[in-house]
Amino acid sequence: MADFNAMQEALVNCDVDKLVGLVNSALAEKIPASEILNKGLIAGMDVVGEKMEDGDMFIPEVLMAAQAMAQCVTILKPLLGVGESSEGASVIIGTVKGDLHDIGKNLVAMMMESAGMTVHNLGVDIEPEEFVAQIKEKNAKIVCLSALLTTTMPMMQKTVDAIVEAGLRDQVKIMIGGAPVTQAYADQIGADGFASDAGSAARFAKAFAA
Repeated sequence: MADFNAMQEALVNCDVDKLVGLVNSALAEKIPASEILNKGLIAGMDVVGEKMEDGDMFIPEVLMAAQAMAQCVTILKPLLGVGESSEGASVIIGTVKGDLHDIGKNLVAMMMESAGMTVHNLGVDIEPEEFVAQIKEKNAKIVCLSALLTTTMPMMQKTVDAIVEAGLRDQVKIMIGGAPVTQAYADQIGADGFASDAGSAARFAKAFAA
């Protein structure tokens, strides 16, 4: 019988070799790939996210865990049947116009992918109109806006306004994040939520996508 707890533990400990071995053993036992993905890997990354929020895991460890999961997802993907894909809610994420910071944004994207969402990472210095175009093209349900500079925070407001003007506001949940960003600012600009770290961002996104 597959030991999903052991998989979660190996993922939290960033033990790639052990994790891959457990995944392959589970497959040899004819455990469905979707079950391994959900009960072992995604559940394990949920624990990683919680530990990051609590300050028990830090960015280098979280990146290692996400990379370990990605390696296992590569093994599972060809075995996932129709309707069992790891691709969940469509998420658009990008750093707003005028801001070139992307480390935090990329970590949030990795955590959301690890939580089973389909993430479209637009990069940095993204115009409000590009967010709007990508929402339409990717049929996004969640939009994540990042800014690390106080001088670029107003561009979050402009991006939210552009989404409203395009008639897409009811289609998407808007999350914002970045060092100077607060829940009060999210409320002020009409966003749905604020996340202070990648773990909570992934948790909020899963709740929004439910």
